[in-house]
Amino acid sequence: MTLPTRARAAAALAVGLVLASTTTSVALAAGTTPTAAAPAADTAPAADLGSTDRLIVKYRAQGPGATPGATTQAARGDRIEKAAAPYGAEAEHVRDTVQGAQVWSLGTPLTVADVEAIAAQVATDPTVEYAEPDRLMQPLAAAPDDTRWSEQWDLKTTAVGLDVLTAWDTTRGAGVNVAVIDTGYRPHADVAANIVGGYDLISDTTVSNDGNGRDSDASDPGDWTTTNQCESGWTATNSSWHGTHVAGTIAAVTGNGAGVAGIAPAAKVVPVRVLGRCGGYTSDIADAMVWASGGTVSGVPANANPARVLNLSLGGSGTCDTTSQNAITAARANGAVVVVAAGNSNVNVSGSSPANCSGVIAVAAYGPTGARAYYSNYGALVDIAAPGGDTSGGSANGILSTLNSGTTTPGSDSYAFYQGTSMATPHVAAVAALMIAAKPSLTPDQVESLIKSSAQPFVATCSSCGAGMLDAATAVAAAVGGTTPTPTPTPTTPVGTIAESESNNSRATADPATRPSTFTGTIGSSSDTDYVSVPVPAGATLTVKLTPGVSTADYDLYLYNSSGTRVATSTLGAGQVDTVTYTNSGSASATYYARVLYYSGATGTSGTYTLAIS
Repeated sequence: MTLPTRARAAAALAVGLVLASTTTSVALAAGTTPTAAAPAADTAPAADLGSTDRLIVKYRAQGPGATPGATTQAARGDRIEKAAAPYGAEAEHVRDTVQGAQVWSLGTPLTVADVEAIAAQVATDPTVEYAEPDRLMQPLAAAPDDTRWSEQWDLKTTAVGLDVLTAWDTTRGAGVNVAVIDTGYRPHADVAANIVGGYDLISDTTVSNDGNGRDSDASDPGDWTTTNQCESGWTATNSSWHGTHVAGTIAAVTGNGAGVAGIAPAAKVVPVRVLGRCGGYTSDIADAMVWASGGTVSGVPANANPARVLNLSLGGSGTCDTTSQNAITAARANGAVVVVAAGNSNVNVSGSSPANCSGVIAVAAYGPTGARAYYSNYGALVDIAAPGGDTSGGSANGILSTLNSGTTTPGSDSYAFYQGTSMATPHVAAVAALMIAAKPSLTPDQVESLIKSSAQPFVATCSSCGAGMLDAATAVAAAVGGTTPTPTPTPTTPVGTIAESESNNSRATADPATRPSTFTGTIGSSSDTDYVSVPVPAGATLTVKLTPGVSTADYDLYLYNSSGTRVATSTLGAGQVDTVTYTNSGSASATYYARVLYYSGATGTSGTYTLAIS
């Protein structure tokens, strides 16, 4: 239940669904429903339109409806062509305007600045009243007429908002499917038009609460529970309609004069039901990731609407299990971006799965001030922060989206403010959909890299919240015109024992090593982290073993590729040897980065470790 340089406000509700064990996962959200006074709606900033292939010229002697002689017209064309020639342009009369000006084609697109220079030269002719570029204009996204848009602080053009209006000038997500792997959906009038396909993949009838196991009906019957139903001490809960809230954030129908606006309102949501009473099993969630991305699941019909983005607003405690990691790897191989909630326990995300798995975009949450929400998990494995709400100062500081009024079984359509990394995650998933719609060739790694590199600086305290604050406008712009940065190759070092440098706490300052070699290091404090870079030839397999110096030390080992994406993880307990293995399946040598991260135990002179690199 989850930034340009602009201005961002702060608050949260007390209740958050707790993280379950490693065998079950629960939705990461909490919410309230009261309404609040609405701030004024924003307007869209003007777009910077930078090229045109036409020139408008108004001649003093020519009024509306007048027709110049052939000789006069030929002379005008010659003068314009002379002014345009240095820019590789020509001149051809297109038409006269109703005001008596003439439109001339230059034969090739030029920057507006170049056309202004041509116009200035043409205007030196005393017969010319004025000359100016015939600028290309484009539709700008005005604030939508959805009645509760003014309450969606998370989408506005402010320091804490995503600036969706500017992003919509480029794309609204058409052609992209986003799988919401969650509690299913209700056919809410404000989102139903953007629901497509889907499946119920809950295999256990007690969890499913719909009287059967897996079937093609992904609608949400409710996930209410009674006291002690799920385990001893369990508190009774109302139905959350969690998947419906997430779906509305991603793709609520926008501009329909009702309700809320979705971030990617032209995208489609594929609901995949995996959470019910008491949560959902890892095995069902793993199948859902594979199926949603277009893979094959035995006994389940093929997904006719494969998703390019998977939203997992769910989680459980523990290390990344093999089942989840294999499913994530399979989904990514199918071309899907996997976006996961960091968790709501105010602890290091390294203990929250599947957010701590490799290859995911792990999302932390902030509230209306831009500060990390009090509940949000944090840590080095968080990739990005996004609006998740903080209702401790009032419900309107949460994230408003579609819901259902039923406390147990379905009731009528409604809206509610929820908070949580579950709410932050669909913000990132929707922005990923916008990016892919703008540039369909983007890979999962490129989407993650561009989201992180286009993030805005934090405007309030959000320690260990990833690369920055999510920004839809800059992410879409980066997708259209950006490339994934590739770090400068790290120089190699001789084989042998290598000691760490004074500052190797980032990939950019990683200590270089070779295969084979042994690296020795020290964890000086609980905030210390060490990076080692290793070049790996095409087709070769890299193995890194982390051995702590004392049995009380618990350090974790992560492996990243050159784009900064985690490709392998080992997070065993105190005193155990962590090992990661990864094969460079590319056609060229690549640099990988091993990272040692403090979890608990020894620091200072006792915090020694060795890395065996082979």
